[in-house]
Amino acid sequence: MKKFFSAIFTLLVIAGLVAAIYFNQSYIKNQTLKVKGIYYVFQGDEAYRHHKMGDAIKLYNKGLSLYPAHYSAWYNLGNIYVAYEDYYSALYAYSQAFKYNPKLITARMNYGIVATKKLGDFDTSIDQYKKILKIKKKLIYIPYIFNNRSSYKENKAIAYYNMGLTYRLKSLYSNDNWELQRRYLAQAIEAYKKSLEIDSSRYDTWFNLGLAYHVSDNYLEAGRCYCQAIRMQPFSYEAHFNLAVLLRRMRHYQESYEEIDKAATLITALDGNTAAQQYIAIVMNDITKNLYENNEYKNNLNKIIKDEKSNLNLQYDKENNSKQKKDKKISSPKTIIINNKPVSTKSIDKKMFDTYASCNSMDYFSYDEDYKY
Repeated sequence: MKKFFSAIFTLLVIAGLVAAIYFNQSYIKNQTLKVKGIYYVFQGDEAYRHHKMGDAIKLYNKGLSLYPAHYSAWYNLGNIYVAYEDYYSALYAYSQAFKYNPKLITARMNYGIVATKKLGDFDTSIDQYKKILKIKKKLIYIPYIFNNRSSYKENKAIAYYNMGLTYRLKSLYSNDNWELQRRYLAQAIEAYKKSLEIDSSRYDTWFNLGLAYHVSDNYLEAGRCYCQAIRMQPFSYEAHFNLAVLLRRMRHYQESYEEIDKAATLITALDGNTAAQQYIAIVMNDITKNLYENNEYKNNLNKIIKDEKSNLNLQYDKENNSKQKKDKKISSPKTIIINNKPVSTKSIDKKMFDTYASCNSMDYFSYDEDYKY
C-alpha cells in the first residue's frame, strides 16, 4: 500500500511539472533565450577585453537579438561604434542601454558627448545632461568597503561641465545672432559655476568658465578664473596664453608679455605643437611691439640690466675658480651650481613651480571681499 501511494505521488509531481511546462511555455522559452543571449554576451565581453572589436560586435549583436535587455552589452557596443566612428549606431546603442537601465549615467554621458562633438546635436545632449542631474541614487557608505557618494557627486559635476561646453558651442553656432549668443553664454557660465559648487578642483572647469567670461567681455571674472586655473595647473600653457590675450586687451602689456612668455616656454618644452608654437610666436611679437610703443619694454629692459649688473661679479680669481671646481666635485647628482653655490634640484623645481603658478596680474581682477562659489 505504501508503494502504491508513493507511485501516485510521483505521478502527481510529474503531471504537475508537465502542466507547468505546458502553461508556461512562453516563459520557459524566454528564459532559454535569455541564457543563450547571456552566453553570447559573455563571449563578446571576452572579445572586447582582448580588443577583437569585429568579433565583439558580432557576438554582442547575436546575444542582444536573444536577450535585448542586456544594457551593459549595449553600452560596450556603443563604445566600439565610437571607436569605429559610426556615431549614429553608437547613439542608438547608448539609447538602448539607458532604455533598459534609466540610471546608467555613463551611457547618457557618452550619448551627450558624441551628440555634441560629432553630430552637433546640442539640444539632445543638454537633455541627457539634465536627465543625469535628475537621477536619484541610493547613496551607500561602508567604511573601507564601499562608497558611491564621491562618484555620484563627480558625475553631477561632469554633467554640469559638459552642459556648459554644449551651451558655449551653441553660442558659436548662433549665426551672428548676438542675443542668442549672450543667452547661451550666460547658460554656459551658470552650468560651469554649478559644476564648481560640487567640485572646485577641476582645472578644465575654471579655464572654460574664464573663457566664457572672456567671450562675454567680462574681463574681471575671466582674469580671476584664468588665475585660478594657473594656480591649479601651472604647467598647462592654455590658461597662460588666454590670460596674456586678456591682459593685452586690457593694455597691461608687461604682464601680458610675462604670461605669453610662460606659454611659449611650456608649449615648446611640454607640448611640441608646431602650429600652436607659431601662433603664440605671432601673438608674442605683437605684445612686444605694444610694449615698445608704450615705453614699458625699454623701462623693463633697463631694470633687468641694472639688476643683473648688481648681482654679477665679473672678477674671478684663481682661488674662486678652484673653489667652484671643488664644489662641483662634491655636489651630488641632485644639486647644481648657481653663483658658486650648490643648489638642490628640488628647490629649483619648487621655484619653477612657484614662478609658473604665480599670477602677477591678479591685482587687476581683485575684489575687496573674498571670491567664492
